[in-house]
Amino acid sequence: HYASSMYDIVVRGGTIVDGSGAAPVSGDVAVRDGVIVEVGGRIDAAASRQVIDAEGALITPGWVDLHTHYDGQVTWDDQLEPSAANGVTTVVMGNCGVGFAPVAPGGQQTLIELMEGVEDIPGAALDEGMPWGEWSTFPEYLDLLDRRQYSINVSSQLAHGALRYFVMGDRGVANEDATAEDLVTMQRIVADAMAAGAVGFSTSRTIGHRAVTGTPVPGTFAAESELQAIAGAMGRGVFEAIAAGTIGRLDVLGGEQHTTDDEVAMFARISRESGRPLTFTCAQIAEDPTGWRRMIDIAAEANQSGARLHPQVACRQIGFLASLSAYHPFMCRPTYRRLADLPLAERVAEMRKPEIKAAILAEADVPGRRGDANIGLAMLFHRAALATWMMTDPMDYEPSYADSIAAQAQRRGVDVLDHYYDLLLTDDGASFAVMLGSNFMDGTLDVVREMLLEPHTVSGLSDAGAHVNLICDVAMPTFNVSFWTRDRVRGEQLPIQHIVRKQTRGNAELYGFTDRGLLAPGMRADINVIDHANLRSHLPIARRDLPAGGSRVLQLSTGYLATIVNGVVSRRDDADTGERPGRLLRSHD
Repeated sequence: HYASSMYDIVVRGGTIVDGSGAAPVSGDVAVRDGVIVEVGGRIDAAASRQVIDAEGALITPGWVDLHTHYDGQVTWDDQLEPSAANGVTTVVMGNCGVGFAPVAPGGQQTLIELMEGVEDIPGAALDEGMPWGEWSTFPEYLDLLDRRQYSINVSSQLAHGALRYFVMGDRGVANEDATAEDLVTMQRIVADAMAAGAVGFSTSRTIGHRAVTGTPVPGTFAAESELQAIAGAMGRGVFEAIAAGTIGRLDVLGGEQHTTDDEVAMFARISRESGRPLTFTCAQIAEDPTGWRRMIDIAAEANQSGARLHPQVACRQIGFLASLSAYHPFMCRPTYRRLADLPLAERVAEMRKPEIKAAILAEADVPGRRGDANIGLAMLFHRAALATWMMTDPMDYEPSYADSIAAQAQRRGVDVLDHYYDLLLTDDGASFAVMLGSNFMDGTLDVVREMLLEPHTVSGLSDAGAHVNLICDVAMPTFNVSFWTRDRVRGEQLPIQHIVRKQTRGNAELYGFTDRGLLAPGMRADINVIDHANLRSHLPIARRDLPAGGSRVLQLSTGYLATIVNGVVSRRDDADTGERPGRLLRSHD
């Protein structure tokens, strides 16, 4: 036992869920010099510099979020509020094969177009907000991040798209086969990136991931030999992949070239031959409702013969948001386009005029500033109205189809778009609708519960920092705790110790973060103190706070009495303290 005078913080009198999967116990946690020094029992805190009262609250490790896209935002934002406000203390960036290093001089536009198309981050914000020219290589990019301080810890993977474009130029963008010389150069860059502290390598193999120009991510059709060469050069870290077919059957560009089953079998070969752990996105989709089960079973069987596959699953559906502040079914109608740049209040006032409504509803969609992409999205919102609900506070993520927008319209005896139009004008235009497709084919989240119970799966897919006006799943770590351990009524819940381990120690172990994700002496003092009874995520809000006036949607949560990062209280009672204890996490740290 350490002398109490040496404690910086004592978290007193809570229910400790330590991240190991062990049953909760009552007790205290003591911190000194950024490290946990004592856990459990009653700790003498008389001389501690700070005491946090956790009576009636949970004490857990901070959440480790494996799937984020803050790659650009971390160069201008030190708060990272969407994640910080949801109990996350460590994030992994550089997923899905898109990132910003390495980059040749003048090559940033292609990488911006990739990130904008794949992850729906405004290109103008990335162009204006990032300090282009301060790095070229991946180690230099990490050094840039290392000079900054954050509210949470950040780490990054090397992205296949950036690597291929850097090495192959336009041939890489065109997804031509890599030559032997290309592979040697890629291997050298990969080895250098890993030695500098990259925590993994990422690739996307679905044609659904495309730049704003319409071209797939460089590496989408890469031969297995290219992936094997890259994995073999890593030496450390995780291989992260988006398999072909992951987001459904796609008819664009000739359709997917491989099945998800074949992809997972290939991932097993890559993992076995390279020795690298490999994580890939796994979700239930409408075109193949049982495919997720096959993917998990193939992975489990492969792991028995030396592979290290970890399907990455979400804790609920992926939600597509519709709002007058973002995307919606009317955004490509000519009359609406003439109103689109008005402030929200003025736009709503115009849209409430009967003649404006009649004109918008009568018109056909037309291409806009980003070509035809938004037309497809507008049509999707229209056609998926049966699986779209208006968001409520609190939001029911196992809603009845009888309450969907389409079902409501049918009961009113009006056209679905007519009803949808009226709903988007409620709350003075600040309301949101959410389309709940994946993981919800039978109208329940039972499949998600099965996914979370699988021993080899990891919990992720928040996409924090990405899809800033379409998807806002950043609150998934909060939902994971509040829904599965407290709120679910349409099926069985899950034990708190299982959910906490799933998004702390389980995720940390995959990425080799051996010093976090667990409340134990000697571990990094990344800690959440949670008012479990009142933990909740709030309705999304729209802000225009990105560089170049870019907009984004955020979902904040309350119920976090304190979040401690590296032994410093970064948030208290759901508010940022102004402290920036977060640092770049390198793979060899």
